[in-house]
Amino acid sequence: MHSTNSPARRTVLRTFGALAVAAPAAGLLASCAGVDEGSTGTSAKGEKSAANPLGIDKNAPLDVVIFKGGYGDAYAKYHQSLYTKAYPKAKIKHSAITEIQTEMQPRFVGGTPPDVLDNTGAKKLPLATLVANKQLTELTELLNAPSVDDPDVKVADTLVPGALDAYTFDGKVMAMPYVFTAFGFWYSKSLFQKKGWTWPTTWAEMLDLSKEIKAAGMAPFAYGGTNAPDYFLTPFFGLAVTAGGQDVLKAIDNLEAGAWTSPAMKDAAKAIAGLAEEKYFLKGCEGMEHTQAQTAWVNGDVAIYASGSWIESEMKSLAPSGFDMVFGTTPVLSAAGKLPNTTVEASAGEPFVVPKQAKNAAGGLEYIRQMLSKKGAGRFSDLTKSPTVVKDAVKGDLGSTAFGSVNKALAEAGRNTYSYRFPRWYPDLQTELKTQFANLLAGRVDADKFLSQVQKKADAIAADKSIPKYTR
Repeated sequence: MHSTNSPARRTVLRTFGALAVAAPAAGLLASCAGVDEGSTGTSAKGEKSAANPLGIDKNAPLDVVIFKGGYGDAYAKYHQSLYTKAYPKAKIKHSAITEIQTEMQPRFVGGTPPDVLDNTGAKKLPLATLVANKQLTELTELLNAPSVDDPDVKVADTLVPGALDAYTFDGKVMAMPYVFTAFGFWYSKSLFQKKGWTWPTTWAEMLDLSKEIKAAGMAPFAYGGTNAPDYFLTPFFGLAVTAGGQDVLKAIDNLEAGAWTSPAMKDAAKAIAGLAEEKYFLKGCEGMEHTQAQTAWVNGDVAIYASGSWIESEMKSLAPSGFDMVFGTTPVLSAAGKLPNTTVEASAGEPFVVPKQAKNAAGGLEYIRQMLSKKGAGRFSDLTKSPTVVKDAVKGDLGSTAFGSVNKALAEAGRNTYSYRFPRWYPDLQTELKTQFANLLAGRVDADKFLSQVQKKADAIAADKSIPKYTR
């Protein structure tokens, strides 16, 4: 969302597989030999019924692999209990790992993938490659199945609008995201109250606040320069989209010529570069991992941190009592921009996939159906203080200032939320962006050089006929 949850979360909903792109496409393709599109091969099956709408073999074992990052895996064990309650004879193998690519690539290549995989983290398998090589089960059957909570409501109709957009390839849904993540700035409500600071609505106010913070002996901002500089892409894209509107990101996703060097993108890049010029980042953070930068934040060395709404779950053991972290939207460059300062980057992430060659693909689909019940989604939010893609699964703030502030921000944003798809579609472009953005934050390149380098990569991908193209 991601990317690193410990130490690999979440350029997760941020790196989107950028590092995993090193997985050889030919090696992944080799595992698909003899598998027809739309088929689950010799996967275990049973008789369909109202109680078993996906026709699973009730006795077949289920192999579940979870990415154990900031969300942990307690939620997954609960989901597995829902499955075994429905199918008590099914034995579940539960694996919780952080090195998804390292451990899963050999299994895909060897034709022995798990039945369901939480394909997340900095070292996830690249979704676009899995899709292109026809290694995943398409999810139409799951989406058309009756929901656990109401047999008259399809699973698809229980999801928040737009949840599946980034996981749809040529009209086919190839992964089921689970977490609905909001990305933005985070700060301590108690610290701001103590200092008399208020959250800014314009970038000029943000710069004034940064000056005050620095004068108070704190660093205004920090980021994990060695593994997660792209967390700070949230304010960068936020500045650009509020200035130029949704078409700014649509052009980038569609690999349009000059998309990265549009006026809105230039203004946003110059604003971010200005933070480095003013030395508003924690000294030495370009050499830190994200966990180190976040620790400095909760320890009071840094006032503001850019991240996703998994941050409370990730830092719950380190944040002091009364820290009261809350969400702050990206201030706008100008009130004359196309979108207001209440605009929020929000997207569905933590994608679960069912491999085509799974021994129990039907069971994998059923496992996801159980996850998408209100019991399953509600328990996840209770454990992680993060919202899911399931509509109305949770009421209230769960006693969390972070969770409550995210829900408030999303409500105030309304239709003014945005996301982008190119990291999943073109992981090589995300890799280049991450590299060049790290250079921008560290002051090694200026805004124009940063944008021109990323545009050059986007143009190369657009011209490469061997890379499948997608549009929105």
